[in-house]
Amino acid sequence: MSTGQDDPEAEKWLADTRASYDADATSYADETRNLLAELPPEQDVMALFAERVRAHGGGPVADVGCGPGRITAHLRDLGVDAFGIDLSPRMIEVARREHPGVRFEEGSMTQLGLADGALSALVAWYSIIHVPDGAIGAVLAGFRRVLRPGGLLLVGFHVGDPSPPEPQENGERWPESYVRRREPSQVAAWIEEAGFTLEAHPTLTSAARKLGGVLLAHR
Repeated sequence: MSTGQDDPEAEKWLADTRASYDADATSYADETRNLLAELPPEQDVMALFAERVRAHGGGPVADVGCGPGRITAHLRDLGVDAFGIDLSPRMIEVARREHPGVRFEEGSMTQLGLADGALSALVAWYSIIHVPDGAIGAVLAGFRRVLRPGGLLLVGFHVGDPSPPEPQENGERWPESYVRRREPSQVAAWIEEAGFTLEAHPTLTSAARKLGGVLLAHR
């Protein structure tokens, strides 16, 4: 199956996303380091997910788009054998520095370097937000490939108007790494089209974050 990574448009959004997070890695880590502690609903989601992983016999769990590793580390604290993957080399450097002893590796969700059925679960926590609509199907198919039968998928994303942003004040268009907001029904449909069985789809709100969607599914 083609990931579309040889497509010029695919290369552009990937390159824009990598460059954006490379440039912002340290400040992003500072801004988000304690965010989970401030968001009890997200803590509840992670606790439920970890419980489900353990109940299904455990096994390796990939945090895809892990950034500075805060979710990876939190899942490990919950008894999950989690490791992180991120497109940005600088983010991986920061994650390794902040969470020594935890496995982090550079990689793209468009072409995961993992064997078929290698994972018991996969988390994409607010990391599909930069993926264009046309690439979502291939990304989710890749997630399904690396999950074992019954493996869990946890996806977090921003909810809102899916329209692309208007040009900036200076007339320039935003880079292809801009944050894409989506309706939960659309993301759920994509997940089911990729061959997953949807289990739960709550929405989360807090003072620190705009409306967010969470989808839990299994292969």
